[in-house]
Amino acid sequence: MALYELVLPKMGESVAEATIIKWVKQPGDMIEIDESVLEIATDKVDSEVPSPVAGKLIKTFFKEDDIVQVGAVIATIETDASSQIMESKAEPVQDIQQPVIAEQLISTQPVQTATIAQPVRSDKADFSGASRFYSPLVKSMAAEEGISLAELNTIQGSGSEGRVTKQDITEYLKNRQSSGHVVAAAKPAMAPEPAITQQSRPSTVTSSAPVSSVSGGDEIIEMDRMRRLIADHMVMSKQTSPHVTSFVEADVTNLVAWRDRVKSSFEKREGEKITFTPIFIEAVAKAIKDLPMINISVSGTQIIKKRDINIGMAAALPSGNLIVPVIKNADQLNLFGLTKAVNDLASRARQAKLKPDETQGGTFTLTNVGTFGNVMGTPIINQPQAAILAVGAIKKKPAVIETEFGDVIAIRHMMFLSLSYDHRVVDGSLGGSFVRRVADYLEAWDVNREI
Repeated sequence: MALYELVLPKMGESVAEATIIKWVKQPGDMIEIDESVLEIATDKVDSEVPSPVAGKLIKTFFKEDDIVQVGAVIATIETDASSQIMESKAEPVQDIQQPVIAEQLISTQPVQTATIAQPVRSDKADFSGASRFYSPLVKSMAAEEGISLAELNTIQGSGSEGRVTKQDITEYLKNRQSSGHVVAAAKPAMAPEPAITQQSRPSTVTSSAPVSSVSGGDEIIEMDRMRRLIADHMVMSKQTSPHVTSFVEADVTNLVAWRDRVKSSFEKREGEKITFTPIFIEAVAKAIKDLPMINISVSGTQIIKKRDINIGMAAALPSGNLIVPVIKNADQLNLFGLTKAVNDLASRARQAKLKPDETQGGTFTLTNVGTFGNVMGTPIINQPQAAILAVGAIKKKPAVIETEFGDVIAIRHMMFLSLSYDHRVVDGSLGGSFVRRVADYLEAWDVNREI
């Protein structure tokens, strides 16, 4: 018999850690090759970690909701296949019980007292009722410094999806000590409300949020992890950017006629359905090349003009949640390539098979509210981007058409486009011109185009 060390696999170039959602197998369970051992999550992508060997699960080194670094040993499996043994040269298996996160806390904290050698465990304070996600490191630091859950909820997070990081805690403690504010934040209803600073601005649900009354027939549904992340991200976006929305109506009669003509032959030839989404993405990519200052993000007082055009497409999941897979370098793909990319990402999103990197790096987002029969919407910006476009349902309407013989009324296929943009850096002139440019590309569609 030999012990195999199961490590958290690399899940993408931009992913350095993951959160353990659920252990599918427990110590003592038998595992087959490629059988799922645990479920993990990175940002909004959930995935499974399969076992490369067969054997018995002996020990797990992390609990559910722990954040684990890529490459860290997460479990040991007893196997009799000698070829599958992975020797541990550095240290015995039983010594790998202290999470990497705790080691980072020990090595980076200033050496002041004996608490460095024996860090206070996060279970000294109860954070089980937290409405936001906190890493074990953040919980440990909060417990050590006597920060209550109510006070922790008031700290503005600078990490991914608005998460509170070690640096946020450190900065908050400096401000708290200098202002003499130690425990008052734990009882906001009895103490004067502190001034909102960059470190103390509330995010999503705080202790001062209104409380809904519950009657006997009401059902209480706890938000799942993805919904909590979405909630945090939406509130953070509205707190960060002053939103403005511009609307245009586009005549897409030629576009509809073209798709009706080619969709059957295209599906027979390529085995793919051609929807309106890749057509919209192509128009957006062209408009961004014409007006590149819409393809930006903000860092403090700096405007970062993005070189790549990476367009995210908001997709609704069977669970009711939302995810935004990203088509990288969309301007470099033709319509056929965009169709393949859209269909592939949408299919794997519904099956929870997206890779973490496939939801990262977006510079602009498109959301198709017409899928739900809506004619228009006012979408919330997907931070740190500066704009998001919503396309509404295509409806037949009577419209005035200018001809050489005068104006006539005809039945046309019309749709609304609405662009929400960050008014700190995108003025009405640019925002309005951009959404109009997208509409112009759609209206000018060539009915004889081949694909």
